[in-house]
Amino acid sequence: MIRILGENNSILNKFIEEIRDVEIQKDSLRFRRNLERIGEIFAYEISKELEYETKLVKTPLGETEINSLVNNVVLATVLRAGLPFHQGFLNYFDDAKNVFIGSYRKYHKDNTFEIKSGYYSGPSVDDQFVILSDPMLASGASMVLAYKDIAAGKMPRHTHIVSIIAAKEGIEYIRKNLSDERITIWVGAIDDELTAKSYIVPGLGDAGDLAYGDKV
Repeated sequence: MIRILGENNSILNKFIEEIRDVEIQKDSLRFRRNLERIGEIFAYEISKELEYETKLVKTPLGETEINSLVNNVVLATVLRAGLPFHQGFLNYFDDAKNVFIGSYRKYHKDNTFEIKSGYYSGPSVDDQFVILSDPMLASGASMVLAYKDIAAGKMPRHTHIVSIIAAKEGIEYIRKNLSDERITIWVGAIDDELTAKSYIVPGLGDAGDLAYGDKV
C-alpha cells in the first residue's frame, strides 16, 4: 500500500517546494525546519492508522471519555539526513521509543557501490507500530536494509515507511523486496528519474549536506 500525500493540495506542498528550491536551500536552518515540519504532517496523517483505547479523563469540572493513542509506537530513522525529519515525528509521538540506524556506501574499484549497515541502536519492535523515516528514497536499498535490521528476529505489528521524495525505482525496489501486507509506504512526491549514482532527479540534492554541511 502506498500513500502519496502531495497529490492533495495542502500546506505540505509549500514545504516540499521550499526544500527543493535551490535558493531557499542556502538557508540550512530553514531546510532543517522544513524537514521537521514535514515530519509533523506525516505524523498526523499516520496517527489515523494507529491503535487507540478509550480512557476516562478527569477535568476540573467532571469526567469525560476520550480515544487515546496506545503507547506502542517506535520511531526509526536513517542517519544523518533523517534526524530533523525524525524530530518532526518525535514532536507528535513524544513518548515513542526510538531507533537510529547508520548506513553507508561501500565503493568498489570500478566505482560501483553497495549499501552497508554500520550502526544500530534501539529497543525491541515486537508487536509495535514502527515508523521508519528517511527524507529521500532513491534506489531503496538503504531503506530495505534498515527495515531488515529492525525486523531481524522480531515482528512489528505494522511498519510505516516514510520518505518526502521518492524515485519510482526506489518504490519498486521496496515492493519487490518487502512484499509484506504489514508495510505501508508514505511519500510526499514521486520523481521519475534516478541517476547512475542514485541521485533523484529533479529531487533536491543531498539532504544530509543541505541540513548539516558538506561531508568530506
